[in-house]
Amino acid sequence: MNLPVWRSLLFVPVNVDKYVEKAHTRGADCIQLDLEDSVPSAEKAAARKLIPAAAKRVRRAGADVVVRINYDLAEADLQASICEDVDAIALPKTQSVDHVRRVDAMIEALEAKRGLRAGHTRLIAMIETPAAFFRMPEIAAASPRLVAMNIGAEDLATAVGMEPVEETLLMPKQQMIFAARAAGLMPLGFMASVASYGDWDAFRAMVRRSRKFGFMGAGCIHPGQVRIVNEEYSPSAEEIGWATKVVTEDAKHAAAGRASWSLDGKMIDIPVVARAKGMLERAAMITAREARKLSAS
Repeated sequence: MNLPVWRSLLFVPVNVDKYVEKAHTRGADCIQLDLEDSVPSAEKAAARKLIPAAAKRVRRAGADVVVRINYDLAEADLQASICEDVDAIALPKTQSVDHVRRVDAMIEALEAKRGLRAGHTRLIAMIETPAAFFRMPEIAAASPRLVAMNIGAEDLATAVGMEPVEETLLMPKQQMIFAARAAGLMPLGFMASVASYGDWDAFRAMVRRSRKFGFMGAGCIHPGQVRIVNEEYSPSAEEIGWATKVVTEDAKHAAAGRASWSLDGKMIDIPVVARAKGMLERAAMITAREARKLSAS
């Protein structure tokens, strides 16, 4: 599956023009225009009308665009959102395989009606209820449009009656990572709640720890989070140096008929080499993403 590079997905309420206007300057890989929780009920109809123009504005510096729709207003939100400048739809409170496929069918019809390439619009499945939690593996495989999955920590915690802290979120988020990876999707998120960002050093440490669990990107609710998330969800210079050395040395040992060998006092074998190659591929994709941003600016 050809996955996008979305290290940072910056939430922007589509009805707040000053945020929309500045969104392209924040450095995010993806701008997530919000029609859901950040838009009051009385303003949702008016907010929908803003999507096409806002999507064009926020992608000026090379970012992709996602629209987070409302669960109970999905049809109207999709009617407003499916267009050339919207790359994906975030599907809150994803319930089941049937739910994903119904949304997929609506998108397919709208793409055909509007002359868009079939499959133009991708999907992010947001797991926010206990029932959906137990269906994650099948939800993750429900549609070829799916490229990512995350857990809405605040909503899930409220539904379960738990506090949305790292200790309580560890188990559900780890299981989501496994479900997403098994289906070839990007796991998005942090180990703790996205709402915690007052202490930037602590936030960086949390993001760094989150990447170790397998997260590939995350939503950002504050522009100050973007740079940290982009840095911590990218391989470091030291990691790239290590991976390059592993791949180079592996080629030499393979030529000598060796599949396992030692480097700096550690055994290197096939899974370690595969991890090193994956890291270099990821670094190359990030470099290409940054180049697109520069060329668009």
